[in-house]
Amino acid sequence: MVTAEVDVAVVGMGVGGEEVAGRLAEAGLAVVGIESRLVGGECPYYGCVPSKMMIRAANLLAEARRIPGMAGESEVRPDWAPVARRIREEATDNWNDKVAVDRFTDKGGQFRRGFGRVTGHGRVEVDGETFLARRAVVLGVGTAPAVPPIEGLSDTPYWTNREAIEAETLPASMLVLGGGAIGLELAQAYARFGVTVTVVEALDRLLAIEEPESSVLAAAALARDGIAIRTGAKAVLVAHDGAEFALTLDDGTRLTAERLLVATGRRANLNDLGIDSIGLDPTAHGITVDDRMRAAEDVWAVGDVTGRGAFTHVAMYQAGIAVRDILGRDGPPADYRALPRVTFTDPEIGGVGLTEAQAREAGVRVQVGLTNLPSSARGWIHKAGNDGFIKLVADADRGMLVGATSAGPVGGEVLAGLAVAMHGRVPVDRLRHMIYAYPTFHRAIEDALRDLS
Repeated sequence: MVTAEVDVAVVGMGVGGEEVAGRLAEAGLAVVGIESRLVGGECPYYGCVPSKMMIRAANLLAEARRIPGMAGESEVRPDWAPVARRIREEATDNWNDKVAVDRFTDKGGQFRRGFGRVTGHGRVEVDGETFLARRAVVLGVGTAPAVPPIEGLSDTPYWTNREAIEAETLPASMLVLGGGAIGLELAQAYARFGVTVTVVEALDRLLAIEEPESSVLAAAALARDGIAIRTGAKAVLVAHDGAEFALTLDDGTRLTAERLLVATGRRANLNDLGIDSIGLDPTAHGITVDDRMRAAEDVWAVGDVTGRGAFTHVAMYQAGIAVRDILGRDGPPADYRALPRVTFTDPEIGGVGLTEAQAREAGVRVQVGLTNLPSSARGWIHKAGNDGFIKLVADADRGMLVGATSAGPVGGEVLAGLAVAMHGRVPVDRLRHMIYAYPTFHRAIEDALRDLS
């Protein structure tokens, strides 16, 4: 039995779903938005925003500790309390679930708190109500932290990134399971506040999706912060005695700490979404969409659940495409060639497009250019904390970049120019004849271009 008819039902009001629902409501469509947790999703409450507050505070401590090598003496005593307070108060004030709901309903949308489930084409059920969506169903259910099936782990009070962000007091020690972006960002921030940290990564290097040079840079940076790193080490057993964790590795090594942070990726849970009723596979790792975000007839999906990376900027990008398509408006299809990614460690490590290895695997005749940031004028001026590099990966036959890495004090910001070059298909020869401001970090791109061979 249909309770109400709407134009669009949005299941999952994370950053992508919220954007779709709000813009379609503004366009005059009858929209119902359904969310069982927080409107806005992971990013404003647990992910991007509060973690960068934490990282900013930790980086300020690191900068202050570099003063003796630059211009004087400095004694810095880390205090976690104001950081925890800022995360609780400022993040909550700026990204408030109730405010987000009110903002959406002010645009004319209806909101339902609960778990939405697809029950057939155009039909969505939530807490006994069934909505018939005449025009579109949009799935933006996101992902949750992936917890590996390690013996004993599920019986322990382990942390995910959520608990690590919410912590009001610091542990004396912490084990981090996972050497990807989330694990490394939180490991470094906690270490800079005085926590003894060990990172355990099953693969043979940190940041395995990035260039090998990025892995080496990250490992060196973490080591300077006193972080112990175990790569090529698989956890096989976890125990907790009420006071501390014990992590046993496959080589028999036993590591202990007060806290265990599990940062081994994210996973979509489609089992309870009812998408089998519209011909989609509920056991898949994600929902496959075309270049207009269409997943099935009159069904669109946006955000992490599409498997294009757990990035807020991807969800927002996809939301714009889905909105245009649902409204019948013209616009370019999805294009992920220049998809940027940034690991917000110190130094920041930004990447766009293919790595050198990926380009070679794709059959590209590769040219590589690399320059180390300390050898640039700005790197020499910056001195303490100037570690980093620019690496360019070009297609020699087409004369265009297919990938790039920008690592350094503002690696994520310098990456923007490289992303624009790739998105706009700017020929390498044209990049060589640009004017690069002096003395800037981005001027090192010019040095990397000279090194292309």
